[in-house]
Amino acid sequence: MKKILVLLTAFSVGLIAHGQKITNAPGSEYQFTEIARHDATPVLSQGYTGTCWSFSALSFFESEMIRKGVENPPILSQMYVARKAYEGKAENYIRMGGKSNFSQGGAFHDIPYVFKRYGMVPNEVYTGLNYGTEKHNHQELFKGLNGYMGGILDYVQNKKSAKLSKNWKDGLNGILDAYFGEDPTKFTYEGKEYTPRSFAESTKLDMDEYVSLTSFTHLPMHEEVQLMIQDNWAWGKSYNVTMDELLDATISALENGYTVAWASDVSEKGFDFRKGLAIVPEDENTIKVRGKDNQNFSDAGATKESDAFLTPVKEITVTPEMRQEGYDNKTTTDDHGMHITGLYEEANGTRYFLVKNSWGKGNYPEGYLYVSENYFKLKTINVYLHKDGVPKRISKKIMK
Repeated sequence: MKKILVLLTAFSVGLIAHGQKITNAPGSEYQFTEIARHDATPVLSQGYTGTCWSFSALSFFESEMIRKGVENPPILSQMYVARKAYEGKAENYIRMGGKSNFSQGGAFHDIPYVFKRYGMVPNEVYTGLNYGTEKHNHQELFKGLNGYMGGILDYVQNKKSAKLSKNWKDGLNGILDAYFGEDPTKFTYEGKEYTPRSFAESTKLDMDEYVSLTSFTHLPMHEEVQLMIQDNWAWGKSYNVTMDELLDATISALENGYTVAWASDVSEKGFDFRKGLAIVPEDENTIKVRGKDNQNFSDAGATKESDAFLTPVKEITVTPEMRQEGYDNKTTTDDHGMHITGLYEEANGTRYFLVKNSWGKGNYPEGYLYVSENYFKLKTINVYLHKDGVPKRISKKIMK
């Protein structure tokens, strides 16, 4: 625990270093007051990969381990999860005749999918960097996997009397072994021998304790629904609640000692990782965008310039109808997974979430950013949290 607390202390010093106030960027007039902030493991970089969902969800579960009393918890292997998810995606892809999503993306539900079926591995044991670099880059890997699966599917769809052999899975695993490293079945960690299943048991995590919440008006309210996003290849379920309940549940969880995994759209003008801020200003025309976002936003995306990132401005009033319209017309899409670790209030009274990202420490808050409650209401796809973090006034409506 000492190691983590030292890291958090260093982060806190960075936040108040400019003019002895908590702010988002040098020269910024935003002034944040802490309401709640919780322990988290160090900020990492997903590199040039589409694995934000794995980084953010595992960061969330590492904070859960801390909350449950695990001292100095291990960093969990993002690439072990990605590898096992690829195996599951490939099976679905063939069974669904290519109509199931096969991509780098995933969802928070993928962690329990892997955890329950295979177990877990520490990152120290399985870094997934078997291709000789220090930074993750899955561009070549995915092109190879995608081409291979396309070939297998083409054979399946055009075969005559031949049967699909079991060897196609060996071929898939050969590619995964080459880029990630061989699938670990037994390993030694901190002097003890584990299998992935026995290591998963040692984490004290019970995947049945966690729930996903979403909020869309086209779905039945206060019922369990399927989250309709492409990367939900495992068909994970979420509870559909009102927009205000989604916000209230997230705030209540933070106020009561829990952190929250957060899936959102980050392709908005008002999302600026470099300035450590995400807002929805009434006048977006003040924001000038230079360059463009890369496929997975892992280089922080396009450069954005506006006084709105340094001086608080009035934001739009978000309604459920606006949320739904954005989802329906595809201006709100499932871009990115992050980890909410704190709750703050700006001097103008607006609440902000402190969000841990997976794009490295290349901004002033060293890998974190502040997200306004208005941005959260408009652009959230879903949140993932411990079921005890959901207020009883909400949980009694959905967990019947």
